Amino acid sequence: MAASEMEAWARAGTAVEAACELAGQAALVTGASRGIGRAVALALAAGGAGVVVTYLRQRERAEAVAEEIRRAGGEAEVLQLDVRDAAACEAAVAATVQRFGRIDILVNNAGTALEKLLVDTTLDDWNDLVAVHLTGMYACTRAALPHMVARRYGRVITISSIWGISGAAGEVAYSAVKAGQNGFTRALAQEVGAFGITVNAVAPGAIDTEMNMFLQGDDLADWLRRVPVGRLGTPEEVAGLVRYLAGPGAGFITGQVISPNGGAVV
Repeated sequence: MAASEMEAWARAGTAVEAACELAGQAALVTGASRGIGRAVALALAAGGAGVVVTYLRQRERAEAVAEEIRRAGGEAEVLQLDVRDAAACEAAVAATVQRFGRIDILVNNAGTALEKLLVDTTLDDWNDLVAVHLTGMYACTRAALPHMVARRYGRVITISSIWGISGAAGEVAYSAVKAGQNGFTRALAQEVGAFGITVNAVAPGAIDTEMNMFLQGDDLADWLRRVPVGRLGTPEEVAGLVRYLAGPGAGFITGQVISPNGGAVV
């Protein structure tokens, strides 16, 4: 075989391995019916993982995500999950293990936004944000860890926010819970690293999703002036980072809060 042919075969083999780096693994993605969660579910499935797509209210959207995965030759299940319910989080992990025999990847993505001044933020607002972003992350992760520890392998990835790093006026409560996710990530990474489990957070800047539709006109122009690349990010760009962190090549990356934000100064 000529050297050029050998090089071509080597490149093809590398491409196949890269495309299947998650083959045989199972992932649970919370809040996966739209936006970043949807893109993450599709990206993990494209890497070869079986995916449990969870949703709170939008079942049709979640089913569409699962069907897209199946049409591409992947495996997916749909599950309703309110992450504010700790027992439901435990059941979701159990369902993942029952369906795929394991859970290798947990992506804590479910979230809700709140744009209010602190003086206008009610206790109910605050408690709901804590329940979704912190209690949900805690409950899902706590349920998944024993399975990962037993296999001495796992990936826990939480979708945080740039506001958890820099804070944002008008989003004090949201910034606080996202900062809490970042602290959880750094601390848990130290607890479970010896078991082959990595724990990281992805803290996106402004991404072109329904959650950020309020960024229009002058607000959008003002934000983009702070972003060197001059645009909003895409869910697929965030999902690409999550897929990498979920893979075997990211085993030396843990306890990190990585912010794909187009170069925004934070």
